[in-house]
This record gives sequence, C-alpha cells and structure tokens, in this order.
Amino acid sequence: MARLMAPAIVILGAGALATAQRIQMLYEGCQVHALQGRVEADVSYTELRAHLCDLYARGTPIIALCAAGIVIRCVAPLLSNKGVEPPVLAVAEDGSAVVPLLGGLAGVNVMAREIAAALTVSPAITTSGELRFGTCVLNPPEGYALADIAQGKRFVSDLLAGESTRIEGEAPWLDDAQLPRSESARLAIRVTPRAWDGRDDELVIHPRSVVVALTGAGTRSATNADFGANSSSDAQTGSGARIAALVREAFDAHGLALLSLAALLAPSEHMADSALADAAASLNVPLRFAEPRPEGGEPPSNLLRAALRVPYQTVHDDADTGVALALASLAIDSDTIGRARGRLTVIGLGPGSADLMVPAARTALNEATDILGYETYVKMAGPLRADQRVHGTDNREEMQRARHAFELASTGRSVVMVSSGDPGVFAMAAAVLEALEEGGATNADWRAVQLAIVPGVSAAMATAAQAGAPLGHDFCMLSLSDNLKPWTIIEKRLRHAAEADLVMAFYNPISRARPWQLDKALDIVREYRPAATKVVLGRDIGRPGSTLRTITLGELCSNDVDMRTMVIVGSSTTRAFANGVDGGEWVYTPRWYE
Repeated sequence: MARLMAPAIVILGAGALATAQRIQMLYEGCQVHALQGRVEADVSYTELRAHLCDLYARGTPIIALCAAGIVIRCVAPLLSNKGVEPPVLAVAEDGSAVVPLLGGLAGVNVMAREIAAALTVSPAITTSGELRFGTCVLNPPEGYALADIAQGKRFVSDLLAGESTRIEGEAPWLDDAQLPRSESARLAIRVTPRAWDGRDDELVIHPRSVVVALTGAGTRSATNADFGANSSSDAQTGSGARIAALVREAFDAHGLALLSLAALLAPSEHMADSALADAAASLNVPLRFAEPRPEGGEPPSNLLRAALRVPYQTVHDDADTGVALALASLAIDSDTIGRARGRLTVIGLGPGSADLMVPAARTALNEATDILGYETYVKMAGPLRADQRVHGTDNREEMQRARHAFELASTGRSVVMVSSGDPGVFAMAAAVLEALEEGGATNADWRAVQLAIVPGVSAAMATAAQAGAPLGHDFCMLSLSDNLKPWTIIEKRLRHAAEADLVMAFYNPISRARPWQLDKALDIVREYRPAATKVVLGRDIGRPGSTLRTITLGELCSNDVDMRTMVIVGSSTTRAFANGVDGGEWVYTPRWYE
C-alpha cells in the first residue's frame, strides 16, 4: 500500500463534529472540512458535491460523516479506475457505523478497522477476500507493489473458489493471514524484484529493493552534458528522459521489474540539476543524494557504499555509462538513503480565513517538516502535526528567519516560510531572496535548495473584494512604515501616486511607534483629491471580528485606523451605490477613464 495523503474528514453540521474530532486524532495532518456557515472547522466549503469531487480528484482519502448514498451519488461521475481511487468511507454522525465505500486497493478497509476501533464499533467490511482471509492480498504494505492488478483479481478469485497457494519470498505481512496454504499448491505468491513473466498461476509482488546510482559519466553518455547543466529547459527535460531510458535499459538487461526501483541516487554536487529531477519524476521514485566516500573507488559503486545503510549486492556496475544497480534482500525505505534535496517554500496564508488560503499553500504546509514565521502567523497556519517543528519568532527578525530557513533546508528538510496575505507584498519573499543572494554567493548548499514562492490573497485584494471593486482600474500599494525606508521616499511616492490619480492601498498605516505618518500622508493626498473621494477601511478582513467601512477622504482621520486596518483611497473615478444590505455600499472604480 502506497503512503497515503492525510485524509479529509467531511461533515455537514455541528452534530458530527465530536465524532470527527475523535477520528482526527488517528491521522497526522488530518483536517475537518465543514459546510460554511454551519460549524467552525479547519476548512470550510460551500457545496458538498463539488468539494467531495475535488478531494477525490486530488487523491485525498475521504471520511464523510453522512449517509453512504450521499457520498456515492457525489463521486459516482468520477469512478473509472479501481487501481487509482483513494479510500472513501462513510461514517455515521454519531460514530455508530463505519462503511468503507471505495479504495480497496488503497487501504480503505485498513482505515475502516482503525476508525471502527477508535469508535468501538465493528466496521461494515464486505470485501470477499478480506472477510475470508483477514487481509487484502492485493494491497501489499508500503514499499511493495503489485505487478498486475488484473492478474491479481484472477488470482484471488481462484483462491475464493477453493485453490490453495504457497508463498515464495519474504512476505511477513501475510504471516497472520488465513490463506489456504500448501507447499504443493499450483498457485504461488511470489515476492521478488524480478520481472513477472506473465504466468497466470502467480501473484507477483515487487519489493522496492533496488537503488540506482548515477554519476556524471552516466548522464554525459545520455545527454552530452553533465546532468544537463547550463542547457536550455527543453534540453534538460530531454536529458531527464534519456537518463530514465538508461535506467530502464539496465533493468531490462537484468530481468528486473521497474516497480522494484526504490530510489535514484546521485552525487550531492548535482543536487540542483533538473534533469535528475525529471528522470526521478518519470520513473515515479524519490531522488536522493550522497557525498562519495573520500577513499574513492570506482564510481558509481562508491556512491552506493556511501549512501546505503543495508546489506546489498551489486547486480550492475558500468563505470562507462555511470549507472550501478544495488539489490537488497528486503524493501528499502528511501528516507534512509543519503539525503533529499531540501525545499524552502514561501507561502502566503491570505487574510486569515482558511477558505481564502490557496490550495498550494496548504499542500506545502502538509508536506513540511519545519514551519517558520512570525508567531502570530504560524498559529494561523494550523492545525499542524505533532511531528512538525515550529520555529516562531518576533516580527522584526525577518533576515535571521530567512537565513535559518536556508540552514534547515540545506540539510534536506522541507521548510515552509509563512507570511500573511501574499508573501511577495511587503512580506517574507523579498527577505528570503535577499538572504539567498547574500549567503548563496559563498554557500553551495543554500544554492542547491529547491526554492518556491506560493502566492496568496493580499490584504488589499481581500478588502477590495468585500467592498466591491475599488481596485478595478490602475492602483498602487504603499507601505507607510518608515522602518526600512526614509519618510522622504514615502512622501515622494505619495505625491506622484496622488497626482497620477491612482487608487492607493495603504499597508502599515499607523502604530504606536509611528503615530503621525498617516495624518501626514492624508494631508498630501488631500492636495490632489477632493474631500468626497471614497475611502474603504477593512480591519481584520478574513478573520473573526472583521469590519468594513466606507467613508470619504474628508471624514477620514487617524483615529479610524490601526495597524490591522487596510486603507484604500479611491481615485477621482471611484464611485459607490447602495447594496441593499444594512445600509451598505458597493464601491468600485470603473475600467474606463474620462
């Protein structure tokens, strides 16, 4: 069974929350998804069918606390390939029933038993093979892969019809299974890295027990360049395909199944080479790195000796092509081989509400080993798993935080740097890049870190959306904080923006340490804008207790604003009209200009 994503527990109302929270304790990174407006949860959604289909399409295990029929009707249009569907379960709101619906080959019955045990009920398992044998023969544990699902179904059908079987190879997970066994049985369960020859009397399971080491020589023969370095992106993609072809050729030459490949291994000096990442992605295996042993030896065997921590035999070693295959007796955990390329992902949480966080940011948080950021924002990023390291700091320690992130990521960890709003708007993305430019010049490990920046919904965008469309025409964003730039620069930019008739969004408008800047900024703007100019004030938009007000430039004073307020000053064309709700207004700036 492959490693599963954290499941989503989907509920419709408050009556299911207590049961959902009991189930949530079973799975790391698991979140409760609730219908918006009915109950507070980790994630909110607006329409059940669309939400379940989205989760299913992304391969997320689903635990739905509602009637089984509802779940079936929602995801039915997506059902096609049994071999790739995620686990889907229906659980009664009160926890009295646990029904596995889909994902028999992805461990749904295992999950059903786990959940049922936690709720002290019996799972409603109906799978014939599982009921008869006490396990799903077609669902081997992590680190093992079934050679052919169609053949597997025929094999289990024969067992159910009365045939017996023998086991060849190491399959400890079947020790307690109630399989009909006989040493002279016609049928055999074979656990082997060797390729299946198509015989219909065998159920072949491949342990991921082969590691392929690649050195510069191997990739030069495939790419005419050292791992595709200094070549175009198209050439690098082609290089990755040729590296993967080299691996397949070596496997074919030795009669090994590609499903037995546990990982690709390469020298650490080539950690940033995209051709290797492309090859690993093509082969659907992890990519790991190691430093060759100082005593040397013929590459790539030396790389294997440096990285593998289990007994193995070399079945292929070609210094000319730079490819070596090492075969262990049991499945190998790829996490024990060398180290991974470290990742640093800079994300924006959006304005604060979980439903306004982009999915890529949540994915990065779920996959992270370490989360860094201003303590307030790190708390907003939750819930986090107990095994994730949290490094909360003061809001004024941006550069120290960025350097710390690279230090962690350069050891192979998966690090997330948290910002509110969008990380590129007066937030941590710029600090991270500044740290990389300074430290990366002398630190190759920092340069090798896989860096990604995930956008978020900025405070200006969130406030504008609630107000209507005040940013509907040309606009600018200005921070009124003079902590990192002189006030003379801020004044100059204010005058130019006001004279240009741009809508202006003010970040960091006022604080106890900076009590006068906003009034000074408004004085400048009033030299160019009439008193009737529309102004939108959004405080804590996207968070509990948020407020939204529309006033005029003439009415606005610094007492209306604090550090948590977004101030949007309209242009000469910004207008408003009644929205028909509690005396409120829609504010927008037309797309045309007179």
